[in-house]
Amino acid sequence: MKIVILAGGGGTRLWPLSRKNFPKQFLKISGDSSLLRQTVERFQGVVPSSDIVVITNNAYKYYVAQDIAAESHVILEPEGRNTAPAVALGIKYCLQELGCTEDEVVLLCPSDHVIRPAAAFADYVRRAEEIASKGHIVTFGVRPDKPETGYGYIKTGAKSSEDTTDGSACFKVERFVEKPDLETAKGYLREGTYFWNSGMFAFSIGTMLREMERYAPAIKGMRSATFKEMVAGFAEMPAISIDYAVMEKSDNVVVLPLELYWNDIGSWDALYDVLEKDEQGNVKKGDVLTLDTKRTLILGNKRHIATIGLEDCLVVETDDAILVAKRGEAQKVKDIVNSLKTEGRIEAEEHVTTYRPWGSYTILENALRYKIKRIVVNPKEKLSLQMHYHRSEHWVVVKGTARVKVGDSEMNIHENESVYVPKSTLHRLENPGMVPLEIIEVQNGEYVGEDDIVRVEDEYGR
Repeated sequence: MKIVILAGGGGTRLWPLSRKNFPKQFLKISGDSSLLRQTVERFQGVVPSSDIVVITNNAYKYYVAQDIAAESHVILEPEGRNTAPAVALGIKYCLQELGCTEDEVVLLCPSDHVIRPAAAFADYVRRAEEIASKGHIVTFGVRPDKPETGYGYIKTGAKSSEDTTDGSACFKVERFVEKPDLETAKGYLREGTYFWNSGMFAFSIGTMLREMERYAPAIKGMRSATFKEMVAGFAEMPAISIDYAVMEKSDNVVVLPLELYWNDIGSWDALYDVLEKDEQGNVKKGDVLTLDTKRTLILGNKRHIATIGLEDCLVVETDDAILVAKRGEAQKVKDIVNSLKTEGRIEAEEHVTTYRPWGSYTILENALRYKIKRIVVNPKEKLSLQMHYHRSEHWVVVKGTARVKVGDSEMNIHENESVYVPKSTLHRLENPGMVPLEIIEVQNGEYVGEDDIVRVEDEYGR
C-alpha cells in the first residue's frame, strides 16, 4: 500500500495564524510538531517511510522536506489545480517511479487533520486496504456528534457485502452532501444515516484509473503519458476536486465508519474542540490573564492579553493582526480574508515572519526607503550569493558567528560586531557554527522590495 498525502493547500480558515505563505499543515497547533509531521508519523505505523508520497507545490517544498523522512517521496505540482489532478499525478508517480502495479492500493488523505488514537486509526487503514483490494473505493465516514455546518456529509445506504476479515461492517454510499445549514444538519444527526466526509479515500490504482476514465476524461494521460509529460501538461488539466470529479458520480464507493476522534481543524471553532481547556472551559496559550471568562479560546503571541467577562469568544494574536470573534461565527473568517485581499492588504497572505530553506526572517519595521529585519540562519546553512541594485545593507550580529563575503573580502563577524554591504556588491551570509545565527539587518535605499535580489549561486536551486 502507498500513502499519498495532499499538502499543497494554502487555506486561510485559521487566519491570522494560517496564511497562504505558511498554511495550517505546517503549524504546530496541536502538539510539538506540525500537522503534516503528525500525519506522516500516523502512517509510519502502517507502511515504511519509502511508501509515503507527499504532494505539494514549489512554494512549500522546503517546509515539507523538514517534516518528512528522507526516504519519503515529494511531488511538486507546477500550480494548484485542486485535488483531482493531484491524485492523477500521484497515481502516475506510483506507477512509473515506484514500480507499482494496478493492484496496488493507495490511501489518499489530507495533511492537516487530527486523528486519535493513532494505533486504532492504523487498524482502520488496514481494513480499508482489504476492502479496496476487492475493487471498491473506500471512504472513511465520521459519525457526527453535533449538527456541524462546516463539513460535507455522506448518506449511507445498505450494508455492503464487503465486510473485512475482522467483521468490520461498511456501507454503500447513497450520496455525498454539501455543507448543510444548521436545521438540515440537525436533521442529519437525528436520522443517523449520515456521516461527516473525512476526505480520506482508499482504492486500488486500477480501480481509480477506470473510474477517472469513465467520469473525468478531461484529466488526460492517465495511461498514455509519462510522469514528466503529465507534469508538463498539468496546467491544462481542469481545476476540480476528486470528490466532484469521481466520488460523487461513482456507484462503487463504500463508507467505513470511523469510530474514533477526528477533526479537520477547518475553523477556529474546530481547533477549540481539540485543545486542552481549563476548569472554566478556556483554551489559553501565551501570556494570558482571564477574569470572569468562560469557554473562550485565547492564543497569545508577544503581548500580554487580559480578558474580562468574555464568554464563547475567540481571541487570536499574531505579530501583525488580532482576530476577535464569537465562537460559532468562525466560518466567516474567510469573508475577512476576502475583504483584505480586495483591499490589497499583505496581511491576507503573508506573515511578518517568512521561512526559507536556510532559516527565517522577520520584518521588524518597514517604511519609505528603509526596512529592518531579524534574520535567523540555521547551523551550517547559508544564503545565496547575491546582490541588490537599489539598497545597501548593514548587518549586526546578535547571536552566534557569521561568515560574511562582501565583494572580494571574506570574514567572520561575532556578537556585537557589524558589517556594511554596499549597493550592487556581491555578498553572502553563512552560519558556520553549531547554534542558530541571529542578526539584525537594516536595509536602506530607494527600493527595499524582496524582488530586488539577483542570485548568482544558491545551495537550494532557487
